[in-house]
Amino acid sequence: MADPRLACLTLSDEERAELKSLTMRRKTAQALALRARIVLTCAEGGQNKEVAVKLVLDRATVGKWRRRFVERRVAGYMMNRAPGRHVPSTMPASKL
Repeated sequence: MADPRLACLTLSDEERAELKSLTMRRKTAQALALRARIVLTCAEGGQNKEVAVKLVLDRATVGKWRRRFVERRVAGYMMNRAPGRHVPSTMPASKL
């Protein structure tokens, strides 16, 4: 029986395609690819405990990313991509 407190996660075709591409791209950060795998596995159905066992993760981690995705959709699981986190270039503009 499904937990009534569990956030229902249904993906659109576009979201599913975006998440699948993130898991398959070679240059995707591993943390981002893992979050995409969590969301895709949650969308298949099952409780956080089942998804956690399948992906060898903590149940709280699965719950966190399921909840973020339901609340914020694709932008929610990409939280580490805050603006201004890159290292500025030290090369003078005239050389660029």
